Amino acid sequence: MPNTKSAIRRVRRIKKQTLVNRVRKSKYKSAIKKMEELIKSGKKDKIKAFFPKFQSILMQVAKSGALNKKTASRKISKISKKIQK
Repeated sequence: MPNTKSAIRRVRRIKKQTLVNRVRKSKYKSAIKKMEELIKSGKKDKIKAFFPKFQSILMQVAKSGALNKKTASRKISKISKKIQK
């Protein structure tokens, strides 16, 4: 239990930030799942249309700090290699 005023405020702030981060991580995971589904379906035109948006979503999440930037870059690289095959 927080004792000081600043600790109480900090607890409130952490609760709000946790909710925001949860939304961001969900957005990131759903983008990866959608991209994997498109790759499995083999529809090249839809994959190429979604790829820039996919990159944008991952980098936005990384920029916010909910995900490490290097992790996002690694995921993007891995997906782009799958697309080129």
